[in-house]
Amino acid sequence: MTDRELDAAGITDPLLRAAYAHCRRLNSRHGKTYFLATRLLPAARRPAVHALYGFARWADDLVDEPGAGRTTAGRAAALDALQQCLEDGLRGAPTTEPVVRAVVHTAARYGIDHRHFRDFLGSMRSDLTVTDYPTYADLRRYMHGSAAVLGLEMLPVLGTVVPQEEAAPHAAALGIAFQLTNFLRDVGEDLDRGRVYLPAELLAAHGVDRGLLRWSRDTGARDPRITAALRAAADLTRDVYREAAPGLALLDPASRPCIRTAFVLYGAILDAVRDDGYAVLHRRAVVTRRRRAATAAGGLARVAVTRLTTRLTTRLTTRLTARRQVVPPGRPPRQVPVPVPEEAP
Repeated sequence: MTDRELDAAGITDPLLRAAYAHCRRLNSRHGKTYFLATRLLPAARRPAVHALYGFARWADDLVDEPGAGRTTAGRAAALDALQQCLEDGLRGAPTTEPVVRAVVHTAARYGIDHRHFRDFLGSMRSDLTVTDYPTYADLRRYMHGSAAVLGLEMLPVLGTVVPQEEAAPHAAALGIAFQLTNFLRDVGEDLDRGRVYLPAELLAAHGVDRGLLRWSRDTGARDPRITAALRAAADLTRDVYREAAPGLALLDPASRPCIRTAFVLYGAILDAVRDDGYAVLHRRAVVTRRRRAATAAGGLARVAVTRLTTRLTTRLTTRLTARRQVVPPGRPPRQVPVPVPEEAP
């Protein structure tokens, strides 16, 4: 699939092709849900998505992945080196880092605002020292850089049927909804890393603090206060999905099946957390393969309908143009209706 995607995108330079292929591997290994949805994009747009998400995965690994000698100072130095490499690349300097090579090429090709990358790295850097968030407003500021900017980076790649600034708030909200979903699913794993992403004010409203979360994680015991807090976090996340939903109809029709599928699959993670009794401190909630396959199949059907409708529209438009060119003088051309695809948000 990689060669077909790169050929469709017109990427011919061997080093650049290798860089994009490397990003694709990063994305497939770490982001299985979104990677599955990406398969529904037109092939020519997929390399750019792999570059953007591959860069994000790589930076996140620098912060979170264990390794010999990985002190906080060492991770900070690695992030500083990555940011310098990226800044140099965005200014046109050559780089040997494949992920940076691909993301710089994508940024130039789609005119992506460079500040989004800086905001992202700023949030990654805060993960080195910030271990909790007192309020939801504090968390939203962090998620602007860690999640919202990914939605904003994606917009030029996906395309829109309205000016991008009109779709931008919904794209940013979708990135935040996806990340809040991950925070809820991974609350136990994040606690083991010393972080609590759920806002302290939300937890405190249900009588929960870090100590109670740690006790539950260590002992395997359940507490109704924790369940109530996690349920409230899920409700908050669903509210953000509702913020994002109107943006689906603002995307290029060719991109909608991909983002709609991601929207449904990430929402299904919330369902899995609920169906498992909010036991995320003790085990990871997973979406069943059957549901993932059914959702992907629905996405493929939408892709087929979109492509068929596009071909039909193009064919009828061509015929209409040809008829107008040969109409005798003085006779008005016959109007041929051109179908417009309809798709619900």
